[in-house]
Amino acid sequence: MSIKYDLNPATEQETAVLEQQEDLLKIVLFNDEVNSFDWVISSLMEVCEHSAEQAEQCAVLTHYKGKCVVKSGAYSDLEPRCSTLLQRGLSVEIM
Repeated sequence: MSIKYDLNPATEQETAVLEQQEDLLKIVLFNDEVNSFDWVISSLMEVCEHSAEQAEQCAVLTHYKGKCVVKSGAYSDLEPRCSTLLQRGLSVEIM
């Protein structure tokens, strides 16, 4: 009987990256018939720190696809952003 050890540092790094990715949560923006494109774009720029182009792309994707991931990160970072977006009337959820 033999025991095999994997001492490859690349494998350890890949595992660490996968574990970090699993810890990331996402704020998902859902389409609605209430908020204007301008309001959604300005909200994403102010709350999620998007560029104008990024916010516009998210708004268009949400309009045509029904939803879009607008921010990824740790819960402690996403929760206050999600709350602010909800207060602004956007349909968002942390997933």
